[in-house]
Amino acid sequence: MTAIVNQETARAPANVDAEAKRATNRRAAWSRFMPPLALFVGVVVAWEAVSRIFRLPEFVLPAPTAIVEVLIAHQASLAYAAFVTSQEVLWGFLLSAVIGAGVALVIARFAAFGRALYPLVVLFQNVPKVALAPLFILWFGFDLAPKVVLIVVIAFFPVAINMLVGLQTVDANLVALMRSVGASRNEILMRIQIPNSLPYLMAGLKVAVTLAVIGAIVGEFVSSDQGLGYLLLVANGNLDTRLVFACVFVLTLVGLAFFFIIEAVERLFVSWHVSARQADAAASGE
Repeated sequence: MTAIVNQETARAPANVDAEAKRATNRRAAWSRFMPPLALFVGVVVAWEAVSRIFRLPEFVLPAPTAIVEVLIAHQASLAYAAFVTSQEVLWGFLLSAVIGAGVALVIARFAAFGRALYPLVVLFQNVPKVALAPLFILWFGFDLAPKVVLIVVIAFFPVAINMLVGLQTVDANLVALMRSVGASRNEILMRIQIPNSLPYLMAGLKVAVTLAVIGAIVGEFVSSDQGLGYLLLVANGNLDTRLVFACVFVLTLVGLAFFFIIEAVERLFVSWHVSARQADAAASGE
């Protein structure tokens, strides 16, 4: 009996600590999401008030309640358009991530070839991507392929640059230590450079996924008969401003969903970096 009491007594502080940690996490989450939520609600309320007080025409600036009505009335077509655009964003983003990471690894691993490749990558990034869209349609047809290729050429650059920074900004002492024990360049790359580049890679992926959404819409603007970009063009041609705002709202939700998926992946695979960043923020009183 005494042993059981002692075990229960030992568990009590652990349970208290766990509950305190959960409470702290809840407060941190609330403090993180409350300011943007409050600002969003304030903007929507002010927008509704301005629309009603000044009686603005709906083709100029529809009220949020009118946009909600359109969202409900066209929910089926908006959902299908969002599905089509999300497919384009997903495939384009995945290819952008693979190609961007591959370019960064090649530049970091093969120094001589990297010095030749890097200026070409930067030069290609400065080419107006919208001007390439008609060429991609001519080369790849009118289906999914040209839109995916356009997303890739828009979104791969931040992935490549951010990962390259991570590959190159390693601790020189660690590299020297690895070389002192006879590690090859490939071993240094795998054990030191790639793990160090993961936080930088995740930052690049967050930028790339937002660019992927833009690339998908640009591709649908140029040539498409479905998707949110096509629906935007139709609504704009019909001067249906309420539907335009509804499309923009759904497109924003799609972009946010992809962004938060990347954040979840970062927390899962780069948790050590996320934990250190949160600890720094807590220590600084943010």
